[in-house]
Amino acid sequence: MTPGRVGRGAWGGGFGPTARRYPDPVADDAKQTRDDFSDAVNMTPKELGDWLETDESKAVGQKSGGSGSAPAQGPAASVRAVGGGGVLLLTENDLAHMSKVTGYVKWHLAQEPMSEAIEDSTWRYSLMNWGHDPLKKQ
Repeated sequence: MTPGRVGRGAWGGGFGPTARRYPDPVADDAKQTRDDFSDAVNMTPKELGDWLETDESKAVGQKSGGSGSAPAQGPAASVRAVGGGGVLLLTENDLAHMSKVTGYVKWHLAQEPMSEAIEDSTWRYSLMNWGHDPLKKQ
């Protein structure tokens, strides 16, 4: 690093002792999306992969085209891929998908059934298809 260089701002500047670092709203939004996703998805990629192989996972949700898989399984497979990737490898599509997953998990958590028997409920299974197990301790 060159002496006197403070750092690079969003526009590549940042030289000299009076350099200012300008906020980068795109990077801030991406970080917020990653943080929200990390809070919403509490299953590891392995846990999610194992779950998606179960009959219970395949049984929840509406079937499309007689494929026998719930629609959430496609997004959940993407959750596994995104969740296992590094921060630098995320694309705009990844960030959009992460935002969708986060929104779905938050919305679905608000729909928690009044009964206390949620362990084997379709509500829990649907959330798990999106990478969130409501019974798992954070």
